[in-house]
Amino acid sequence: MKSGRLILVAVFLSLAGSAAWLLLGDTQPAGRGGGGRAVSVVTTAAENRTFTDIVEALGTARARESVTLTPRVSDTVREVHFDDGQIVTQGDVLIVLEDTEEKAQLQEAEATLREAERSFKRIENLVRQGNASPAALDTEERRLDEARFRVDAAAARLADQKIVAPFDGVLGLRQVSEGSLITPNTPITTIDAIDLIKLDFSVPERFIATLKPGQNVEAKVSAYPDRLFKGVVSTIDSRIDPVTRSVVVRAEISNKDNLLRPGLLMKVEVINRSWQGVGVPEESVVPTGGKTYVFVVEGDNAERREVKLGLRRPGYVEVLEGLTAGERVVTEGTMRMGRMGMKVIDMADDARKGAGS
Repeated sequence: MKSGRLILVAVFLSLAGSAAWLLLGDTQPAGRGGGGRAVSVVTTAAENRTFTDIVEALGTARARESVTLTPRVSDTVREVHFDDGQIVTQGDVLIVLEDTEEKAQLQEAEATLREAERSFKRIENLVRQGNASPAALDTEERRLDEARFRVDAAAARLADQKIVAPFDGVLGLRQVSEGSLITPNTPITTIDAIDLIKLDFSVPERFIATLKPGQNVEAKVSAYPDRLFKGVVSTIDSRIDPVTRSVVVRAEISNKDNLLRPGLLMKVEVINRSWQGVGVPEESVVPTGGKTYVFVVEGDNAERREVKLGLRRPGYVEVLEGLTAGERVVTEGTMRMGRMGMKVIDMADDARKGAGS
């Protein structure tokens, strides 16, 4: 039993000695100078970067112009001249209603107008010859004007029997068929001008001082995750919502390829301003006791230095104070640096020397 215990004690002492040698021994290779243990780290140089102040929001896409087409009169559909999703230009005839009666009324009004014109000319000649009074001429002139007005009214009623595209755009789904009896409340289809998309989004009131027309915006939609849509701020609403304490901002985005559709939810970023600053990778920053530090490497020594941070961006962070561009900071191995720093072996430096030899 005693011999077994002695063997266990010997093994324990051997392991403890090995651990102490690993923790306290000098692992620095010959030729690097200095005493004490050195740890392997990876460093990178702090560099000047372009930082942008961005306001993020969610917005809804709207068409430049959007209308639900309905008839002005109640009648039966005689002809349908469009398909679902068709691209049309202003003035294209979409629907023709039964117009036999309206055509007859126009022909009657035109015939009355021609008779009034002949009568007016006849009375005018008689007045010129002294065989009719000027009052008779005034009466014929009034009749002529009335006949012209009736022609205009009949032509307007005939025009109401056709539904045309009010502007260039893309049509929605067709809601009527030939032979349908429609009324002024019957939707025929929708038409949207989507060559330019209006993007409305809400921004907290604290940003209102930095918003102005002409600022650049960038937007994304889930339907096209790899596509970035760029535009500019066109309008800022004159009122702030008293409930949400936000203001509605409208941006305009070109949509020449018709990818965007009204109603899309878009993630938008408003670029307020851009500037140059010193940036370091996020993993180089060590927060401790409410302060932030980086380990700066000079030669084979690393020292802990307090820094003041600014804007954060995915992957890197702005350093406002405590660091200058070109200084190298530890990005891998910060957890092994202790509280104030120690001697290091810069693996990135070895890699650069190896690439240059």
